Amino acid sequence: MMPGMNPKMMRQAMKKMGIKQVEIEADEVIIRSGAKEIIITEPQVSKVDMMGQETYQIVGNVHEREASSEPEISSDDIKTVAEQAEVTEDDAEQALKETQGDIAAAIIKLKE
Repeated sequence: MMPGMNPKMMRQAMKKMGIKQVEIEADEVIIRSGAKEIIITEPQVSKVDMMGQETYQIVGNVHEREASSEPEISSDDIKTVAEQAEVTEDDAEQALKETQGDIAAAIIKLKE
């Protein structure tokens, strides 16, 4: 919002210009790029649609950390791969790590 402008007037002006803004509930926003991750906690997220172009505005507490080299692998993914490839969960987990969490690739790798 613009400082000193009445919020109601601002909404009316945005509506006249064809700008739609929607608040999105979020607990955390993570931006991954290369070797680092940007984590935004307690975010206030707004989606703005202006003439068909969607943009997101995020405000919150920003923290940075090095990106993990291993993908996050859920227990459901491990169970799925183990069942489909008919192997142990340990073998399924290892295959998922080797395929960067790609379930289909892990199953194919184990069935070869």
